[in-house]
Amino acid sequence: MPARQTILWTLFGIQALCCAYFLYDIFFDLVMPGQAAFLAESDAVEGIVTVALFLGLAFTGSELRQIMRRQTEITDQLKVASGAFADLLETRFDEWDLTEAERAVAVLALKGFSVAEMAELRQTAQGTVKAQCAALYRKADVSGRLQLLSLFLDDLMSETLVPHRA
Repeated sequence: MPARQTILWTLFGIQALCCAYFLYDIFFDLVMPGQAAFLAESDAVEGIVTVALFLGLAFTGSELRQIMRRQTEITDQLKVASGAFADLLETRFDEWDLTEAERAVAVLALKGFSVAEMAELRQTAQGTVKAQCAALYRKADVSGRLQLLSLFLDDLMSETLVPHRA
């Protein structure tokens, strides 16, 4: 387990113990008023418990800030990747001189639709979709859908789309 997770789980345990202590103190204050329970009226113990809770709160706030910053980075990367993929599709489709029908079939093929599903979505015959796929694969110089997808994945993975923030 990474050190950060160990610290977080340790703080979680300490905070749980602190909560248990305060519940214990409240219970004895309500059920047996005037009677001192073991550790329930100790100002030193209450001080230690309070300091532990504040330290846990500070560390948790720091972790939350880091998590939110990382979430923003991931969201930015997804936006860029989505736009980069769309740009890459258009560039490749132009290079291969695909017709509008072949472009539509290519997008559906990349999304994983079967020939039958593509035909139904495009309201055309399966034979037409098969012919369009064959033309697409020939123009892209690939043998099938997986190689087509691989072309785009290789291009996207060849460079960092969004640099990491320091």
